[in-house]
Amino acid sequence: MSYLAFAFGLLGNIVSFMVFLAPVPTFRQIYKKKSTEGFQSVPYVVGLFSAMLWIYYAFLKPDTTLLITINSVGCVIQTVYICFFLYYAPKPARLQTVMLILLLNVVGMGLIIVLTYFLAQGSTRADIVGWICLVFSLCVFVAPLCVVRQVIRTKSVEYMPFLLSYFLTLSAVMWFFYGLLRKDYNIAIPNVLGFSFGVLQMVLYVIYKNAKKVVEEKLPEIQMEDHKLPELKDQIIDVVKLSAIVCSEIIPVVPRLVVEDHALNLDGEKLKPIPEKET
Repeated sequence: MSYLAFAFGLLGNIVSFMVFLAPVPTFRQIYKKKSTEGFQSVPYVVGLFSAMLWIYYAFLKPDTTLLITINSVGCVIQTVYICFFLYYAPKPARLQTVMLILLLNVVGMGLIIVLTYFLAQGSTRADIVGWICLVFSLCVFVAPLCVVRQVIRTKSVEYMPFLLSYFLTLSAVMWFFYGLLRKDYNIAIPNVLGFSFGVLQMVLYVIYKNAKKVVEEKLPEIQMEDHKLPELKDQIIDVVKLSAIVCSEIIPVVPRLVVEDHALNLDGEKLKPIPEKET
């Protein structure tokens, strides 16, 4: 392995480690609230499966120490996340997570290992596992399209942190050159797509980063007006009460018209008959 490929692999390890630590604020929030709320365990289960798959591929290829180290760290971190999630998750979410782990990480990974071990040999086995890793990595990189669609629809980047997109893009660049210099296209090709989607996310962030601020600036004004409404209502009530008191003093002196021994007020309504004067 060339020194340049080693350098890119080492940088890829460092950046990927930072990407693995990205969900820490999420789990800090879960710890404070003692609940997983609406968070899903799917990203962490899929992340664990991806790391296991790449470790298996790395063992079938020579000089892949850097690939083994970062994915081993990824397995440990993703396992910690999953255990943390299971501890605070409600029973339905916990059961769903356990079923997903059994289906993907136990049955799925077990079938890949068993089938490739017995049905392929030597370099052919590595090529098959490499293609599986390639296809799965492409699926993982396509997954952010849901987030991109949400950003375009809501014009908000609330659920697409810029730093995470930046480090994912940087990681894709490092691993692309690592795979290219090693002529391992199973590593290089998926990261082309990863780089493209990372750049797209950062561009969308720049476009819509102020959209949420505009909404937040308008909301306090509306809320202030809502807070003023009760005070305004109280003032109106006080004015009505005051006018009632004042009007009660004014009513006796309101002129009345007399038509055929009936008194009419200014609205034309009949009042009580006017008593005759005593002679």
